[in-house]
Amino acid sequence: MANAGRGSYDPARLQLLALSMSCPMLSLRFVIRPVAILAAMLTMIAMPALAAPVAAQGDPMTVATARIVQAEQDVRAVDQGLDAQLDDDARQDLRDKAQGAQDATTQAVNALTEQLALVNARITGLGAVTPGEVEAPELRAQRKSLNALRSTLDAAIKRGRLAGVEAGQLIDEIDRSKAEQFSQKLSSKVPSPLSPSFWKVVLDQTPRDLRRVALFLQQGHEQIARQWRGGIPWHAMLGFALAVILLGPVRLGAHRLAQRRLIAEAPPSRVRRSANTFWRVAVGTLCPLMAAFVFVQGLRWSGLLPERWTGLLDGFVFASGVAGFTAAVTGAILMRSQPSWRIAPIDDETATRLRPLSWLLTLMTFTTAMVASFEGAIGSSRSAVIATQAVEALLHLMLIAATLVVLGRLRAARAEREDSTSAGVSAGLSVVTLLAWIAVAVAGLALAIGYIWFSWFVAVMIGWTVLLGSALYLMLVAADDIATSVFVRDSKVGVTLTRALGVRGSMVDQFGLALSGILRLVLVLVALGVLLRPFGASGDPGAIFDQLALFTDGIKVGNVWISPGAILRGLAVLFIGLGLVRVFMRWLEHRYLPATDLDGSGRNSVSLVARYIGIALAVIWALASLGIGVERIALLLSALSVGIGFGLQAITQNFVSGLILLAERPIKIGDLIRVGTDEGDVKRISVRSTEIELADHSTLIVPNSELITKSVLNKTLAGPLGRIQIQFSVPIEEDADAVRAIVLDCFAAEAAVLADPAPKAFIDSIVDGRIHFNCFAHVDSPRAAYGTRSAVLFALLEALRARGIEIGTLPQKMELVRHGGTAAPPAPPRPGPDEMKMN
Repeated sequence: MANAGRGSYDPARLQLLALSMSCPMLSLRFVIRPVAILAAMLTMIAMPALAAPVAAQGDPMTVATARIVQAEQDVRAVDQGLDAQLDDDARQDLRDKAQGAQDATTQAVNALTEQLALVNARITGLGAVTPGEVEAPELRAQRKSLNALRSTLDAAIKRGRLAGVEAGQLIDEIDRSKAEQFSQKLSSKVPSPLSPSFWKVVLDQTPRDLRRVALFLQQGHEQIARQWRGGIPWHAMLGFALAVILLGPVRLGAHRLAQRRLIAEAPPSRVRRSANTFWRVAVGTLCPLMAAFVFVQGLRWSGLLPERWTGLLDGFVFASGVAGFTAAVTGAILMRSQPSWRIAPIDDETATRLRPLSWLLTLMTFTTAMVASFEGAIGSSRSAVIATQAVEALLHLMLIAATLVVLGRLRAARAEREDSTSAGVSAGLSVVTLLAWIAVAVAGLALAIGYIWFSWFVAVMIGWTVLLGSALYLMLVAADDIATSVFVRDSKVGVTLTRALGVRGSMVDQFGLALSGILRLVLVLVALGVLLRPFGASGDPGAIFDQLALFTDGIKVGNVWISPGAILRGLAVLFIGLGLVRVFMRWLEHRYLPATDLDGSGRNSVSLVARYIGIALAVIWALASLGIGVERIALLLSALSVGIGFGLQAITQNFVSGLILLAERPIKIGDLIRVGTDEGDVKRISVRSTEIELADHSTLIVPNSELITKSVLNKTLAGPLGRIQIQFSVPIEEDADAVRAIVLDCFAAEAAVLADPAPKAFIDSIVDGRIHFNCFAHVDSPRAAYGTRSAVLFALLEALRARGIEIGTLPQKMELVRHGGTAAPPAPPRPGPDEMKMN
């Protein structure tokens, strides 16, 4: 089976690799040239006719060739090692060895490629041989040596690439075998635990298991009795005493010491709580782990236990560390006895009700690990292992159900007190609770049917996910608190950067937020990588999605496999990608962009571009997970662009115009613009259209192409100020200086009129015995110009009337002219600014 699996390499890749081989001495399988032959060839080539730069290439070439030879040997060893039955650790060691060989060949090929480029440049410098001319013997010998060296380098490069391809195929095979083994465990079925046949098999194997347990305990008892008769086991007693001290005084003293130091020295901020939480988790994990290690080491030094108990003792150390981590993380999340140090948004009642359940989870974690170690140490039968897994799955499901019931009752009680079903409970928590109930129901049904390992996996996976999610939450909060507290303009680091390097305060804030985002992203990826590691899966985050493809084979269309598993995988990747985009956009819009110097329009532009880029990357990631390469995606987009160019010209034009608006920003959010006869404030700019709020509070949606190709009046582009203009006339007999003083006083009395730029009053003209004034003032916004102008006119009319000055009055003469030349009697004068004639 192993040979058949390794023989199923990709034919296309091997065929392309074979076609690229120009040297007949190379083959498709591990062709290893003796190092002595290559060294001899290099010695013959490196003759004195070569210049110093070429002669100096011998050492890098030798090192690279040695790497390739060693990599080929490692690849061959991995290939041979896969013929045997391997456990998970041995398989992982082989994968690491193959990965190292692949990395070594990549480095060697890069080094040889550089040397080949130098040789080619030297050959090019010699030039071509002129036909009919006899080349000098020195040049001919140098040209021959360089050509031989180029052939040798080219052969070595191809050889290294072949070894790298072989290593990559072995890595893929190992990953596939691990994923297939994991899938087989999930789909394995035994008789239902509710049926008598299941327990009949267990009871048939019970006598043999009991004999193994008795023999295991008897060996331990005999060893203890033998060593005890030889003297008091001081090592064991000292190890036990140190273990008690580590679990008691050291652990409690470390907690108290850390809190006193933080209260006395650390400022009252989020960092103090995060540091306390991190310290509690570290101490709570390390103290039980060190206590178990010291106790076990004391037993070993005393020789109280036989060699057969080594696996059980190692399992005890591991179980103690995992249980300590579980208790520390859940305790740091709940903080039942110290609510003021609590980071998570949990009330005291919830923490009090959940704390006993967290201790049960710790106990079950320790018990599960110890039972697995004990079964491995005594060599339990398969039926006993399956029965144990069934009991463990049932207990875990009962604990999960009890936790969900407690949370549901707390939620119901809170809803009754606050008369709100959503008080204190987010929609996300409700969805998670529903999914947890569905998982418990599915796992319970699978347990009843006979899918024991699947039920055990789901049950333990829920507990492990909760534990890992809690630890991830604490680390995310701590990373954000530390990054945003250290790199802030008011901190010591921020003040130092601002004063010493001249960095702007906003740049320090932005760096802190960016560092927080990067650290949190790294933590999330690491958490995804370790999520399935306790269950034998790969630690690579991408392998989580690769395992979904093994459920079904599907059909092959071209070079792409289409199957329900692939579709589900693509949808899962798409939803995860869109979720990551949503989380990133929330951080970008609410955390990072407010710390920048950008205005609201600039933030909107950055947010829109980032959102569309994120969505595009999520879609490409989902398509890539289906087996559709980037080159196929590019080909598809190229084909669609033709149809888009002809059938969707208007939409494409608006889209491109939107990108121009977001990049050049001739119109920003908040600008007061006039499009045609409509005037209003810009409220939103998208890649297709722009929304403008008019004075009557209606919304005008304008395609972006209209704003790019047509004239648009932007009243706030050059500046935010607005201007008011007042024109009137007074009789020529009036004192112009006095009138100007009245106008300026009216401007000064209005609070909305700005003092800088100062109001101005000008004489525009003197016509028909009247002085025409043209007056200007500025307000802080064009939107305030209309109301301010009206208020100034009210005040001006009142002031001029109080002084008896006529404003805007001019006698009008209306003269009726008849065709016969006789003029009619003149009409009485009427007030008005102009003189009219009617013919």
